[in-house]
Amino acid sequence: MKKLTEEEMKKVEGGISVWIGVGIAALTVFLAGFLDGIVHPKNCEGGVS
Repeated sequence: MKKLTEEEMKKVEGGISVWIGVGIAALTVFLAGFLDGIVHPKNCEGGVS
C-alpha cells in the first residue's frame, strides 16, 4: 500500500457531497412524517370554529 502525500490527498475526488447527504436525510424525515400521518391520522384540535 502506498502512503499518499498531502498534495495527493487533496487531489482525490469522489465520495458524496454534503448537500446530497442533507437532501437524503431531509427526504427520509419528510417521508417518515408523511407515512406516519397516513397510518395514524389525527383530528384537528384547538382550531377556530
